[in-house]
Amino acid sequence: MTDLIAPHGGVLKDLYLAGEACDTERQNARDYPSWDLTPRQLCDIELLLNGAFSPLEGFLGKDDYEGVCRDMRLADGTLWPMPVTLDVTEEFAKGLKPGESIALRDLEGVNCATLVVSDIWTPDRGAEAEQVYGTRDEKHPAVDYLLNRSNPVYVGGRLHGIDAPVHYDFKHLRHSPAEMRTMFRKHSWRKVVAFQTRNPMHRAHQELTFRAARQVEANLLIHPVVGMTKPGDIDHYTRVRCYERLLKHYPEQTTTLSLLPLAMRMGGPREALWHAIIRKNYGCTHFIVGRDHAGPGDDSNGKPFYGHYDAQELVTEHADELGIEMVPFKMMVFVQDRAQFVPADEVSEGEQVMNISGTEFRRRLQEGLEIPHWFSYPEVVQELRKTHPPRHRQGFTLFFTGLSGSGKSTIANAVMVKLMEMGERRVTLLDGDIVRKNLSSELGFSKEHRDLNILRIGFVASEITKNGGVAICAPIAPYASTRRQVRELVTPGGGFVEVHVATPLEVCEQRDRKGLYAKARAGIIKEFTGISDPYETPEDPELVVDTVGVTPDHAAHRVIVKLESLGYIR
Repeated sequence: MTDLIAPHGGVLKDLYLAGEACDTERQNARDYPSWDLTPRQLCDIELLLNGAFSPLEGFLGKDDYEGVCRDMRLADGTLWPMPVTLDVTEEFAKGLKPGESIALRDLEGVNCATLVVSDIWTPDRGAEAEQVYGTRDEKHPAVDYLLNRSNPVYVGGRLHGIDAPVHYDFKHLRHSPAEMRTMFRKHSWRKVVAFQTRNPMHRAHQELTFRAARQVEANLLIHPVVGMTKPGDIDHYTRVRCYERLLKHYPEQTTTLSLLPLAMRMGGPREALWHAIIRKNYGCTHFIVGRDHAGPGDDSNGKPFYGHYDAQELVTEHADELGIEMVPFKMMVFVQDRAQFVPADEVSEGEQVMNISGTEFRRRLQEGLEIPHWFSYPEVVQELRKTHPPRHRQGFTLFFTGLSGSGKSTIANAVMVKLMEMGERRVTLLDGDIVRKNLSSELGFSKEHRDLNILRIGFVASEITKNGGVAICAPIAPYASTRRQVRELVTPGGGFVEVHVATPLEVCEQRDRKGLYAKARAGIIKEFTGISDPYETPEDPELVVDTVGVTPDHAAHRVIVKLESLGYIR
């Protein structure tokens, strides 16, 4: 492990062991307690080991963690805005002691690194959400992850790198900070401005980045995130192909493309500061900070989590110690009279501005409508159409949720028959009872097991959907957070339509053929949804169906009409 000093970016940590020391640690690690890294931890450890997270030398210990959460500083006062923590289960943490080592493995069991444990503690994750993201609203993706998906115990300690995480995709575009600095020196790039993105880039982005580089007389690094981004974002394979097509529209030898395996938190101002530090470590001298940079959108009340320019203000506030200069994002608009993009604040009164919002662009993709040439390059749109065909050619998941006895299964079966009659796609029914028998027979009915059962349904549905089929799911699915996770599993590959079968509890009890409600009322069945365990009513389903006084055929017809209105069937 070494500290590399270079003219681009200053000191860079390298946490990989070399030679005999690496071989010895790899051998010793076979006897260490082993932790399988989650996808987010795998992104974090790659950037810890290669120095992108310099000056960190491992996952944060308790003192550093508290300082970062409280005032964006490590215990020694160094500016660092984002907690980078190793969260583990209580069961795994029970066997650990400070001073011991653990082996950290990737999804295939390869030992990436070992960690010498310095701290073990149970954080207040709600307080962390409030301090870091400014909210406990679970509509914020990082807060949802923190409160509902992360493990309850944190383990801090120094890392010893053994084997770098392996990537089989776009290997020619993956560079460590040291490799990127070497490339800049080789090409004599004294000034480099980095552009952060997690979305496809269109003509406005090309104009923006070109102007930013010209403004500061720098070369341009397009540095998109290809780790974890916001749920629902376009997959990185499609995006990278779009970036490669776009690269041809920059002046030759002025611009390069490299991929960043970062797990974004969508943390707004703090995240912008974090992104700037990371780009400094990659050797960049300037960094473009956008309007609402890394913002997650609106909260549960329909208001933005962060102000449009909060990120720029926070980066400006810490400019002196960052070691990288900010280039503010200037929103670009297409002025029809001039037939070119110009900064929004340079538009004259009376000039006609052309604009397509992100929502409108996605609608045009979904419906197979024309995308104007002024908005995006044809070859970029062509790449997007390959993986995002019109809705009537996409797979989709129909997710029925409601109380036991509400009529979910009956309606689901009727809809299945109607879709099979149309013959446009293959249809699979994942009814709650069927899944319990064939996929989750070993599970009980605790909250943990019910959640696991629903997530298994979601996984199977996502595979069916992304391969162009229709998955019809009809579990009770009482918990909002689990239903949200299923939606996030499915939507990258196609459509997701939630149908709340909102039959009242008293009607469900009257229909109860198996006597389950009576047993629950008598206390024979524990944790029964609607009686002794809550059913969290969906807040914004695509369709609500109350089966009182409605035949199954009529209810199924309503579902078919909804699918037609959404564009999934014709």
